[in-house]
Amino acid sequence: MVRNFFSPHSHDAKDSLDQALEGSHAGIRAVSVSLVILLATAGIQALVVAASGSVALLGDTLHNAADALTAIPLWLAFRLGRRPPTARFTYGYGKAEDVAGLAVVALIAASAGFAGYESVNRLLHPQKVSHLAFVMGAAAVGFLGNEVVAQYRIRVGRRIGSAALEADGIHARTDGVTSLLVLVGAIAVALGAQWADAVVGLTIAAAIVVVGYQAVISVGHRLLDAVDPAVVERISTTVASVDGVSGVSEVRARWAGHRLLAQVRLSVDGALPVAEAHGIAEVVHHKLLHDVPNLSDAIIHVDPAGTGVDPHAATRHHHGNH
Repeated sequence: MVRNFFSPHSHDAKDSLDQALEGSHAGIRAVSVSLVILLATAGIQALVVAASGSVALLGDTLHNAADALTAIPLWLAFRLGRRPPTARFTYGYGKAEDVAGLAVVALIAASAGFAGYESVNRLLHPQKVSHLAFVMGAAAVGFLGNEVVAQYRIRVGRRIGSAALEADGIHARTDGVTSLLVLVGAIAVALGAQWADAVVGLTIAAAIVVVGYQAVISVGHRLLDAVDPAVVERISTTVASVDGVSGVSEVRARWAGHRLLAQVRLSVDGALPVAEAHGIAEVVHHKLLHDVPNLSDAIIHVDPAGTGVDPHAATRHHHGNH
């Protein structure tokens, strides 16, 4: 169905579509595997929390559970992103990934708030933490589970260009660090410092806040169509390297989920026939799709150069009067 909708007329169009769909498949696979691993990790920790009463481990468990739940909006976003463009959504549904990033931020904030509340309550109303050996074991499980998920999500997110998935991977890595804090707190409690459990819980809540801030920045940049300047420079350099291109006057790029879209204005010899100028634009398009990672499509605008006439001067003058 997708193939018939797009009806690609060139090898480049098919390659870009296949790349986008493969990215969606990889994203779905990453969040599905992550969901299973983190739910198992949080489940093991929850059992130990019930037995030990450790608020530090509770905070870590909540964080892991929240991280597992972030897989759900991401999974839905990747599924939605596979749908073809429509007359209303002409760029497709790739932006759903960035909107899902907002859900990730909300879950991070909720877990930070609850973990902080429980830790303050434990400082005000101290309770003895029991089964410290199990608490230490659960902390180690939390670290290992999160690190596996973090490496997987970050690697896939960077490969397919998904900021939401990469941010979620960084979130999981921080969860692993907080699990180590739980281990430190359990050791301190074993040595007689009963207050250490609540203090570690507060530290974990603070760490979650920092992660949330980083996630807000990452997701916010995507929602505002921010692109790494190095990507723009690479597009410009690639275009300029094509034979027949006299200059590159404008390069714009934006992300639609894990799909990168570009708009390029270049100039060619004004004396060239239209067919030859079009051929140069096709070569540029082909080279961009093959040389720029995650680039799904590019709109190429060709201007004449060397004619002594600026075809856009009248347009700029008209806009300037308004």
